[in-house]
Amino acid sequence: DFDSKKKRKVAEIYQALNSDPIDMATLRRMAISEGGLLTDEIRSKVWPKLLSVNTDDLPSLPARKELREDNKDYQQVLLDVRRSLRRFPPGMPDDQREGLQEELIDIILHVLKQNPQLHYYQGYHDIVVTFLLVVGDRLATALVEKLSTHHLRDFMYPTMDNTKHILNYLMPIIDQVNPEVHDFMQSAEVGTIFALSWLITWFGHVLSDFRHVVRLYDFFLACHPLMPIYFAAVIVLHRKQEVLDCECDMASVHHLLSQIPQDLPYETLISRAGDLFVQFPPSELAREAAQQQSERTAASTFKDFELASVQQRPDTVLRQRFRERPRGEERTKSIMTKPRTNRFKLAVMGLTVALGAAALAMVKSDLEWAPKFELQIFP
Repeated sequence: DFDSKKKRKVAEIYQALNSDPIDMATLRRMAISEGGLLTDEIRSKVWPKLLSVNTDDLPSLPARKELREDNKDYQQVLLDVRRSLRRFPPGMPDDQREGLQEELIDIILHVLKQNPQLHYYQGYHDIVVTFLLVVGDRLATALVEKLSTHHLRDFMYPTMDNTKHILNYLMPIIDQVNPEVHDFMQSAEVGTIFALSWLITWFGHVLSDFRHVVRLYDFFLACHPLMPIYFAAVIVLHRKQEVLDCECDMASVHHLLSQIPQDLPYETLISRAGDLFVQFPPSELAREAAQQQSERTAASTFKDFELASVQQRPDTVLRQRFRERPRGEERTKSIMTKPRTNRFKLAVMGLTVALGAAALAMVKSDLEWAPKFELQIFP
């Protein structure tokens, strides 16, 4: 039965790819639904479509020497890439891995050289290596450049202001679903920095199984740029009992949450993250933030990218899937959310919010204080 379902899904994906025009709604639905895009061969065909990259006109990389000479980022990129051994398949011959690491350096330096407004950050290479391993260096360069100027742009400013801004959506999501967990974390003053490496590497740095990483990339590429923070929230909510059983202090809760389990029920969490995005869209959560610099964030300007790429909105796909769920499964909200009493309730703005038109905002940052222990963001 599994094999037959997989064959039907593969057939549907190729039918969507071969239709004229390409059926983007179906490709997004396939990327979001159980199992994602199934194989790297399919990903190499669908990921460019999700990012509106023309694979018929891929640029060639400049000479390696030209890229590396007098490049201000080269030494830091080199150090990070040399530390990335565990991101390559176990058992890969050393010469093959070393060759890929050189390609990884070249891709990063090329994207930064072509886009001087982008600033390298530690963890960026964890995203780039995923694309390199799936689609090869040439296509990876084009995909990473588009991703960096859209979804990842907020992480690539000179300061962390926009990154902190996105992290500030984590607690409002948790608050909507489970006020008890939210209040416990607030009492512990744990903040949100435990999720920083999750967010800025799209979980590539913290998950050891490459299959889980690429499955999440299928999901994130098909969705709104803020979806990774919704996925971070459902991980915390999935571990709610562990959190509540923890000592209510910053060090204990941070240590617990920063050690992400490797055996998570990924398909269930992906489904829940999509449901939460529909139930509590960014525009609704923004009420809990003081609006600042919203025009600078990728999430607020994603509609421009969406219109330019002439693709169906991912939130439409999510809402359609949410509506079509069998009645027996339609218990997410009642199970995941608790009645709220004597608490500030956000005004419901409806599920017809246009993708990317979310009124992003910045709440008082949980990252402003300096923790008194080593955070080990990138162990």
